[in-house]
Amino acid sequence: MNPSFALRCLCLVALLWLAGCAGMPERLQPGTTRAQVIDQLGPPSAEYALSGGARLQYSRQPLGRQVYNLDFDADGRLRSVVQVLDIHWMQKNIAIDRWTRDDVLRHMGRPALVERVALFDGDIWTYRYSENNTDRLAHVHIDRAGVVRKLIFLDEYSPPPDRS
Repeated sequence: MNPSFALRCLCLVALLWLAGCAGMPERLQPGTTRAQVIDQLGPPSAEYALSGGARLQYSRQPLGRQVYNLDFDADGRLRSVVQVLDIHWMQKNIAIDRWTRDDVLRHMGRPALVERVALFDGDIWTYRYSENNTDRLAHVHIDRAGVVRKLIFLDEYSPPPDRS
């Protein structure tokens, strides 16, 4: 292989890696300003007012498997970054019979898919996430009154590879 070609390929890979790192919310430092965050990550997918600050939400749904909540204090400085599409976060924080549709949006963003089934009188919001390198789905059941009634986790079906 031509050494010049190999060097160019290596440089291209390094540039792509660095560009990907620039868009990684988990690498942001506390104290970063709201303007700096938007400059680095682009516009958020949603924004919510919080008591004593604001939340910028960066969702990678429907095809991605992360939703990042970036919480800012009243001065517009980053306090925390949390990736919420995590089995432990969801089990600990989603409050069955207490959370509303608005709580789900504020914490998890828009779902990858909204469905209805005959055995539940409401919507099922589906979020794609990864657990131990396994593609999974979190199904949040929201009744007609807008209250979360159930949370179910399933593996995402992947068809077997075509061996023909």
